[in-house]
Amino acid sequence: MGGSAPRRDRHLPVETTSFVDRRGEQTEGRELLAKARLVTLTGPGGVGKTRLAARVAARVERAFPDGVRFVHLAGLHDPALVPLAAADALGLHDHSAQPPLDALVEQVRDRRLLLVLDNCEHLLQACADLAAALLRGTTGVRVLATSRHRLGLTEEHLMEVRPLPVPDPDGDLSAADGYPALALFADRAAAVVPGFRLTADNRAAVARLCRRLDGLPLAIELAAVRMRVLGVEQLLERLDDRYRLLTAGSSAALPRHQTLRAAVDWSHELCTEHEQLVWARASVLAGGFDLETAEAVCADGERVRPYEVLEAVAGLVDKSVLGRETGPDGVRYRLLDTLRHYGLDRLRQSAGEEDAARRRQRDWMQHRAADCERAWFGPGQREIVARMRADQDSLRAALDFSLTAPGERLAALRLAGTLWFYWHACGAPREGRYWLERALDANPEPTGERARGLWVAGLLAGATQDMTGGLRRARDAHALAEHLGDKAEAAHAEYVIGVIRLFSNELPAALEHFEATVARGRVPGQHLSLHGLDQVELACALGFLGQADRAVEVCRRARRLCEEHGEEWVRSYVLRMLALAHTVKEDWQEAGRQAREALRLKLAVHDVTGIALTLDLLAHIATRAGAHEHAAALLGGADRTWADIDRDRWGSTDLGSIRRGSGERALDALGQATFGRSYEKGSALGLAEIVAYATQDEQHEQPATARKTNGRRSSPTSQDTSLTRRENEVAELVAQGLANQQIADRLVIARRTAEGHVERILSKLGFSNRSQIAAWVTAQR
Repeated sequence: MGGSAPRRDRHLPVETTSFVDRRGEQTEGRELLAKARLVTLTGPGGVGKTRLAARVAARVERAFPDGVRFVHLAGLHDPALVPLAAADALGLHDHSAQPPLDALVEQVRDRRLLLVLDNCEHLLQACADLAAALLRGTTGVRVLATSRHRLGLTEEHLMEVRPLPVPDPDGDLSAADGYPALALFADRAAAVVPGFRLTADNRAAVARLCRRLDGLPLAIELAAVRMRVLGVEQLLERLDDRYRLLTAGSSAALPRHQTLRAAVDWSHELCTEHEQLVWARASVLAGGFDLETAEAVCADGERVRPYEVLEAVAGLVDKSVLGRETGPDGVRYRLLDTLRHYGLDRLRQSAGEEDAARRRQRDWMQHRAADCERAWFGPGQREIVARMRADQDSLRAALDFSLTAPGERLAALRLAGTLWFYWHACGAPREGRYWLERALDANPEPTGERARGLWVAGLLAGATQDMTGGLRRARDAHALAEHLGDKAEAAHAEYVIGVIRLFSNELPAALEHFEATVARGRVPGQHLSLHGLDQVELACALGFLGQADRAVEVCRRARRLCEEHGEEWVRSYVLRMLALAHTVKEDWQEAGRQAREALRLKLAVHDVTGIALTLDLLAHIATRAGAHEHAAALLGGADRTWADIDRDRWGSTDLGSIRRGSGERALDALGQATFGRSYEKGSALGLAEIVAYATQDEQHEQPATARKTNGRRSSPTSQDTSLTRRENEVAELVAQGLANQQIADRLVIARRTAEGHVERILSKLGFSNRSQIAAWVTAQR
């Protein structure tokens, strides 16, 4: 098939405060990226490297048709995870047997994109290895890095990010408003003292204050918060007192790192005791975190109680120590990297405090993972996926602590095993296998945790095409579970053994295996998802062996089980198997209906592999139904989706045979030119867009984004879709993943009003669920 058409994706950090323009630096960064493939922004902590990188990336995004992606490294400590974090940021879901870095380079070899590596200084070698591999293995990938130290590659172009310029406090200040340092102070001060602005009376004092703070943006922001209780002159006087103390009478100017330390020290001393403790303990939290996590980690029941954490968090937000941002399940918080390191230094001053905080964090992640696992076969899967992805840095930190701290290794195996549903269903088999293998090596004892860890490792090995290793792990798990008398884990291991046989084209053996496990019924303690998947795999084997009627019967039973529990992930596979069975029966209309519904559900839980497989199936169905242009577009979208997973089709020969021949039939029917046009249109669509196109009830011959009405893109349905201004606002928030209550809070309306807007949008667009709204919004963009 032809190459992928350009598709631009932007995944830059959301700015929660205004950006004081660095026009010169933005221009310099843009010009450097135009001539160099690796640009590193260097400078001291607190100077604003991350925000400048985001701004530069935003200004050059039009030059990168395959997108601009941001890799947050501040919460990452294991160098082995750097290529996996980059792949995750790029939306890649590799299922090959290649080393992660090789697979990443292979998947982006033909793309034109910008990868932003943020906070590289603690992972310099791993970041250098990643950048070098991308520079030497691709031609269209460029890298923008932020680091306190250079990466050390010959291709690297450095750009020093300097503090903001400050005018002479004793000079002509008539144009002082044009200085970014003063503008930043005024902007942040106005946030706490409404109406504050630079005037002839305060310009000199503000300029003197900013000069004292060396023009460091973070130090200026922290000082501006004090305007809530102090005037500018008082602020300057107290800061001067602190600096005189630090220099002990020396007339030498403070080095810049001491300037920032002094500003942070002062902010720390102005915090209450509870705020100081919460700041220190929250520093073990990598990435963003919600209030529940803060309460679990920062409260010890003695010095800080859970109900006192909220007040402390609110105080730290007011003091600009904690940043507040919107997450998938409500408000989340984040410590800037500089302030997190400061908090860690404080935490380490008390013996045992850091280990205690990290243990509470690990235990909370285990508790949350176990809750999500219990709820997985139910109606909350979309929320669980969003929460697990938002907590990804915290999960990594918990696993890393458990594997490196004395006496904690079994907890690592327990947590990694509990997360089987996340590793498997949410497209993270490589990372899951990495943690499982490390945890299994650290825990050779014959425990229940090891039995679970073995079959999960086997399942993930199969998902990454290591069938031999996966089968070995699954058989070891089964033997250990039998030895321990754990029937549930033995049943789980049996599922893995059967599915690897299916993937290995051992169809008669797989059929016999799953007939036996389904006939036996659910074992007490067996997870309902795996019990349901036993039935899915049985239907799959029956379908491939031509026993379509039996496959349909099995699928209907499995679908009833899913519907009783409000489950979507397993149900999406049941529906796909139903579609497959109806293709065997050559009932193309029913096959298409079931496959489209499967695709909607797969997008809802972001099952990328399932989306790719179902697009292949829909293309096959379309060619059999004579909709060849539609099929060509689906093939383009499927190929682009597969390129984010694996260059070679994932799974068995029989699974791959669903697609075989579709391209040839469409090409023969259309001719090269028409086929190529439709294929390229499909390959230009993003994931949500291709799903929106594929799930239309009518198989239109042109992708939805190609049709225009009155100069704008038309909707993916044939109905009148004229939304009101408010309905468009609500649709955008639905597309961001916000629940009805969050939408109500954002728009300052009642929850019932928000619910009414969502219902009217669904009715106007002819949709049945929120994921279709999200896909429609993406297509409109």
